[in-house]
Amino acid sequence: MAKRLSASSVREGLVQMTSEDIKRRKWTKSEMQAMRKASEAQAAGVDLPEKEYEDIPRLTAEQLARMVRFRAVRRKVPVSVRLDPQVLTWLKSKGEGHLTRINDILANLMEAESAAGSRRR
Repeated sequence: MAKRLSASSVREGLVQMTSEDIKRRKWTKSEMQAMRKASEAQAAGVDLPEKEYEDIPRLTAEQLARMVRFRAVRRKVPVSVRLDPQVLTWLKSKGEGHLTRINDILANLMEAESAAGSRRR
């Protein structure tokens, strides 16, 4: 028997939301209860039973490889930078957002160096 798609999986039902939309959203009692349960389990370091996740499809290896860490939106400073043509071609080959990607790469390097420096002390 084929698995039915949940209502949220229907393409027409998807809407774009901002974090502010999510913050202002009115949560139902059952949603709040589920969030509390998940939060308590996470705080205790316990995973919820597998049946809690059975209707959620697993991420593919490709999806996992494309994931990036979400950072809080911060004010950015405009700069001009000169790149080797092959570097720019590589960045653009990854899709839209090549300038944001440069910032993310540099931010990850900065965080890694900071973490390595604090471990040496």
